[in-house]
Amino acid sequence: MRGNLRGRSARGGVAAICGVAFLLFGYDQGVLGAVIGLDSFRKEFNDPDRHLEGVIAGIYDIGCFLGALLAFMTADRLGRKGSVVWGTWIMVVGTILQTSATENIQMIISRTVTGVGNGMNTVNVPIWQSESFKSHNRGAMLIIQSALIALGHPLSTFMGLASRQAEPSSFGWRWPIAFQGVFMVLILLGLPFLPESPRWLVHKGRIEEATSVFAILSGNSVDDPQTLLERDEIVASVEEEKKLGEATWGEVFTEGPNRNISRVLLGAGPYMMNQWSGINSLAYFLPITFERNLNMSTELSLIIAGVLGVQYFCVSWLPYFFIEKVGRRKMLMGSAAACSFCMVMIAIMRKVNTVASQWVFVAFTFVFFDVFSLGILPVSWMYASEIMPLRTRNKGVALGVGSHWLSNFVVVFVTPDAIDNLEHWLYVIWAVLNASFVPITWLWYPETARRSLEDMDEVFRHERFGLTKTRSPGNRTKEGGDGVMRRDPEAVLFANEKGSPHS
Repeated sequence: MRGNLRGRSARGGVAAICGVAFLLFGYDQGVLGAVIGLDSFRKEFNDPDRHLEGVIAGIYDIGCFLGALLAFMTADRLGRKGSVVWGTWIMVVGTILQTSATENIQMIISRTVTGVGNGMNTVNVPIWQSESFKSHNRGAMLIIQSALIALGHPLSTFMGLASRQAEPSSFGWRWPIAFQGVFMVLILLGLPFLPESPRWLVHKGRIEEATSVFAILSGNSVDDPQTLLERDEIVASVEEEKKLGEATWGEVFTEGPNRNISRVLLGAGPYMMNQWSGINSLAYFLPITFERNLNMSTELSLIIAGVLGVQYFCVSWLPYFFIEKVGRRKMLMGSAAACSFCMVMIAIMRKVNTVASQWVFVAFTFVFFDVFSLGILPVSWMYASEIMPLRTRNKGVALGVGSHWLSNFVVVFVTPDAIDNLEHWLYVIWAVLNASFVPITWLWYPETARRSLEDMDEVFRHERFGLTKTRSPGNRTKEGGDGVMRRDPEAVLFANEKGSPHS
């Protein structure tokens, strides 16, 4: 690591680079939908039919799945930062190939390559950030990243709208795809100045380096009591896990004292909820959804999709102010219930299919994106990294991200045909799935808000797989003026009266 970033500057630097990575992720998800309806794109690729549209869009998610598996195999060796470097360089190669594509097969291969790099990053960026921030602000930082995912969508849409003015030149579709390289350059330029995850360094036995990183992130000296306390807490946790030996692939799929398979299944759940909510059935193809469902012009569809994306971005900041107080569970359940209601209304309006109902369809699409961003979006990207034990965190999160991308592929692959063939029933399916997330979350998902990564180890050691009793946020609070993490005395007293620190 180079540079003199310390304390707030160092934490801000980590947050900024993670933010750019998430902005790139959101942009990448929306950019194909912004250009696939352009005449220049359709002419370049021989007017692809609905099936080929699904392949070109969905193959990116297969690449992301492969990238998640690659992260599963390599991230413990490369480190959090090193893995992000490799993932970003792979995306650079894929972007160059996409921008220069002249045939369907080249576009399919290049989108796969780009997906591999992004899949690696979507595993490692959340882990790097969660291991670099303390429990009281970890959730808030991930809210910011979720908002940046949301910002990527309108950015790609407006980029497509602007470049449409270059029609019929192929520049109209090539430029929006090439523009994602700007984010990759920013990531590659910023990473050398930022620290590696201190938890990963401890795991590798590099205690002196980890101590230095704890000091850098806190702004304290290496012999400050708070620095040593943080280091010793992590060292103790890692040493306890290492008594069981090195983590293996098989260990991830067995229960054991750390309840690994339970945590993998629970961690994968919110990722899958993200996709099976139907969000990317809309987000990937928002302009052509308006064109084909509501008979709008390409230009009007892009404008409405862009405005929706801006509102989506603005609303997605709101959880920053209450996610640690309200908790992950309530936000996830409330968001899923509201998403279900919106999909019911969208289905009804699609069935009625009058001029008035078409605009109500648009209105409830706006509302759907808003309520999705208030719960499912932020929780899905933070939950797995908050519940996995350190030894298996990379592998467990990689499996969760892999489930996300496989689900994404299925959703995106079937959507072009489903828009035409299922009509309003497509949205009924999404409504039923969203409704099912409410009881699933209530029954099985422990609350992670205001609990450190080590606190969650204790939760899983005291709970068997099944109905959770950990339904409320923990009692970790913000730092005092001396920099020491404190617990809320009232929360501790309440927990003791209840007989468990995790209820």
